[in-house]
Amino acid sequence: MTAENSFAETDNLLDAMASVVGEANVLTDPGHTADYLVDWTRVYSSSALAVVTPKTTAEVAEIVKLCGSRNIAVVPQGGRTGLCGGGVPVAEHRSVVVSLKRMNAIRSLEPASRTVVAEAGVVLEVLHEAALEHGLVFPLVFGAKGSCTIGGNLSTNAGGSNVVRYGNTRELCLGVEAVMPDGSVINALTGLRKDNTGYDLKDLLIGAEGTLGLITAAVFQLFPAPIVRTTAFLSAASLEAALEILNRLQDQTGGGVEAFEYMPQPAVDVICKAFPETRRPLEGAAATGILVEVTSSRPHDAEEMEDGSIRLETEVLELMGDLMEKGLVLDAMLAQSDQQRAGLWKMRESILEAITRSGPSFHLDISLPLAQIAPFVEEMDREVARLGFQPLTVGHLGDGNLHYALSAAEGRDWDQLPLETAKEQAYALLRKLKGSFSAEHGIGQSKLSVMSELKEPSQLTVMRTIKRALDPKNIMNPGKLLPLMLSDNETPRPARH
Repeated sequence: MTAENSFAETDNLLDAMASVVGEANVLTDPGHTADYLVDWTRVYSSSALAVVTPKTTAEVAEIVKLCGSRNIAVVPQGGRTGLCGGGVPVAEHRSVVVSLKRMNAIRSLEPASRTVVAEAGVVLEVLHEAALEHGLVFPLVFGAKGSCTIGGNLSTNAGGSNVVRYGNTRELCLGVEAVMPDGSVINALTGLRKDNTGYDLKDLLIGAEGTLGLITAAVFQLFPAPIVRTTAFLSAASLEAALEILNRLQDQTGGGVEAFEYMPQPAVDVICKAFPETRRPLEGAAATGILVEVTSSRPHDAEEMEDGSIRLETEVLELMGDLMEKGLVLDAMLAQSDQQRAGLWKMRESILEAITRSGPSFHLDISLPLAQIAPFVEEMDREVARLGFQPLTVGHLGDGNLHYALSAAEGRDWDQLPLETAKEQAYALLRKLKGSFSAEHGIGQSKLSVMSELKEPSQLTVMRTIKRALDPKNIMNPGKLLPLMLSDNETPRPARH
């Protein structure tokens, strides 16, 4: 195709898309598209023929059809808070970015059935607020809640701090509406708990990072809002002790542990250095610091005792005393006000920004069987310290997800440190301990090479087969999630840091 024909085809596509969504919603000016073409980490950036912002599922379907007929890639985009480059185009493909920010309606909320239907562009925190108006909660929670969107959460099967009680996004979703690569629409927003009528297309699309179809709406479960909560910061005797503490708390409260976050002393130190106004939770150092929150929606647990204390808090305090006597808990601080609780959670949610402020770093988003967390941390901490790194680790300890970050140890030059050696050791140890190299942030572009090296070949083969069957033209978010075979004329993109 000549350059002249290429320009003509692009103009034709832009005109056709404008006729679907309106000229104002087809962005081509670099001043208007720049923010859509770079990821949150600022590592991945690219170009696109246009950024399109449809308002309805029918408009999305027409845009996908137009792109498919011209072999133009479709790159779905949500709140642009991803950390793996999954929401920006790759240079190898002529692309149109489809931003779902205008599809931001909560279509229905049914308190009786405790379900909500939300479009993909709904900001997570907006959904939180809508549920609370009815005395309910949507329990997906993490630091980016004020800007991430439901579509992005579904795309990566996002997790967060409450997975230990409620599960990932997939467990919260009862059905989806989605546009497939041929422009057809799947309508499955019934909210059924039981529907054994064939393959579960919902679960296939969730976590697929837009490579199989574009989710435009979903129906989710809601839960009764807690009426009482107890939030504490503990110093556990060890990681092994922390898991015993978790189990004892679950047994004592009937599974009421909503969050169980690992925050060792180096992580607390880097947060306090970056944000000096942060109040340290304990006077002494906590080598194995744990932020724990227990909640209940039962009136019985919110009852005031004869001494004026609240039943749930009293039970947790009594258990802490018992655990201290056994040497499992070394020190503890219970939040005595909403302000103290907010301070603890602000500290936890500040870790990524704090590490970023502290200098260059490399981040692993990994998961392990609970029994293997302590062996992994012990061995990795020892090995990376020997190589000149300072590990800055936090994690959702209740579900086995660690965010294991490496920074330069004091007095060491990051550029001179053997990062590749540290990564190889981490991945080898993950294989040995049956862990995963990607827990909740997705694959995107940044983990394609690791996916190619570490994912079981038979699983990759099945995924490629599904991709080719549903998207034979490879127009849906190409260059993400799935390292294609050489026969596809595309090689895995190397990880960039």
